[in-house]
Amino acid sequence: MTTVVHQGLTPSRSTLSNGVVVIGKETHTTPAVTISATFRAGSMYDPPSRPGVANFLSRTIDRGTARRSADEIAEALDGRGVSLIVLVTRHQVAITCTCLSDDFDPLLDLVGDICVHPTFPDREVETRRKEIVTSIRQDEDNPAVMAIEALMAALYPHGHPYGRLGKGSVETVEAITRADLEAFHRETFTPSGLSLVVVGDVPVSRITEQAHRVFGEWRSERAPEVVVPEPERVSSRRRVVVPMMNKVQADIAYGFVAIARTDPAYYAFLVMNNVLGQYALGGRLGDSIRERQGMAYYVFSAFEANIGRGPLVIRAGVDPRNVDRAVASIDEELTRLTGHGVTARELTESKQYLVGSMPRTLETNAGIAAFLQNVEFFGLGFDHDVRLPRLIDAVTLEEVNAQAREYLAPDRAAVAIAGPYEEHSEEAPPSGR
Repeated sequence: MTTVVHQGLTPSRSTLSNGVVVIGKETHTTPAVTISATFRAGSMYDPPSRPGVANFLSRTIDRGTARRSADEIAEALDGRGVSLIVLVTRHQVAITCTCLSDDFDPLLDLVGDICVHPTFPDREVETRRKEIVTSIRQDEDNPAVMAIEALMAALYPHGHPYGRLGKGSVETVEAITRADLEAFHRETFTPSGLSLVVVGDVPVSRITEQAHRVFGEWRSERAPEVVVPEPERVSSRRRVVVPMMNKVQADIAYGFVAIARTDPAYYAFLVMNNVLGQYALGGRLGDSIRERQGMAYYVFSAFEANIGRGPLVIRAGVDPRNVDRAVASIDEELTRLTGHGVTARELTESKQYLVGSMPRTLETNAGIAAFLQNVEFFGLGFDHDVRLPRLIDAVTLEEVNAQAREYLAPDRAAVAIAGPYEEHSEEAPPSGR
């Protein structure tokens, strides 16, 4: 086992002989500890014929182990006032909890048991299946969810994993078996795929010692690497309408395939997106569409830079009568941004906002744990919290405007509309070039 201590947050990073990465950060603000066990096992790893397996596993992995029943797990958590959170993303499944420092040893033992020895009891599988099916049907009745799902399918077509339904469909969930869950767990929950982060009022030496006790003897085949395919390049506008005539609000999802997290332009893109749809009450989009024109209940932009090229998405909720005007206004704001660029004042204020908001993400043990997991996953270096303000401050006006021109052309956008709206001919959008 090798151990290296880094600058910045100064966590300790250890690698067990079986490949488990253990990251410990000692804090003393409160007598509490956050445990975060994260595996490379998200929806990217779903078998193409079984979309939704990763999500299904996230709902059942804590429902019984070789040593504990579901009731015993619940009792162990409730008795200590602890909530166990299991989250699934495209690339990861994370099991997280926060407990008192005195409960660290037994809680880490419980988390380890859940990670390594789940049994997926038939009764629990069927109960969770019904819950997932209900959740999918609720999504199918939600214009906001339907719009974003339609957009992702348009941005990432032809079976690209980023375009799949994370929960799967009713049909695929009904077909998932206990054997599917066991196979997915066996293939993706491996020591080499585990990053264990512990942050809180516990010595680093104890973190390393207990991690070795719980996970050190675990042996499994190394999980195969999953390569994210390059999304297809497009040169024309795409538009999808999902009619939901019984609703009172229409939701718009408007977007582009953007960049990967390791792209050198990431920080310029971060600033550009902040100007467009994040700063203050929603950036330029919020100022124009919601505040000055009064057309939207909400409007913002967000982008997800991932292992592969993630999306930049503009979201808006509007009165159905305002759909076309809202889409046209988004086009206009993007044309203005790509044509005239960000102003020097917008650049300065956005950089100040991004740098100033960073400390808030590190105020809690859970926030620090999430930050360290992100740093480990993308290989950013454990002094990233120290370097990040400088990286943002170094972004130039020319770099920000170059990203806008490269990626935000309205004539290459995908637009999805869900709600009480019927398709009709759309006027050509203004050119982003």
